Amino acid sequence: MKTRIALALALATASGVAFAQASSPTRAEVKAETKAAQKAHQLTPAGPGTPTKGNPSTASNTTKEERKAETKQARKKGELAHAGDAGPTEGNPSKATSKTRQQRKAETVEARKKGQLTPAGEGSGPKQ
Repeated sequence: MKTRIALALALATASGVAFAQASSPTRAEVKAETKAAQKAHQLTPAGPGTPTKGNPSTASNTTKEERKAETKQARKKGELAHAGDAGPTEGNPSKATSKTRQQRKAETVEARKKGQLTPAGEGSGPKQ
C-alpha cells in the first residue's frame, strides 16, 4: 500500500515538472523575443514607469547646425533658461543696476553708521 502511494506521488511530481517545463519558453526563445522587441522599440525604459506601446521616437527633425544657430539666437535675446532648477526667465527682473560699486559701498557704510543693517542670520530672506 505504501509503495502504491509513493509511486503515485512520484508520478504526480514528475508529470508536474514535465508540464511546467513544456509550458514555459526556453532561454533562447526569451532572448529572441527580447531582441525583437528591442529592435521594434517596444521595451519600457529602466526605472519606474508604465509600460508603453512603443517609445516615442528620439530622432530630431533639425540638423545639429540648425539647433546651434537657434541656441545662439536665443542666447543673444536672453531667452535661454538657467541651468538647474531655476524657473523660466520671463518676468524675472533685470539684475542690472545704474549705481557703481563705489556708490553701493558708500551706501552700505552709511547704513552701518546709522544702524540700519540687519545682523547676519536675522534677516527675513530674499525679497520676492
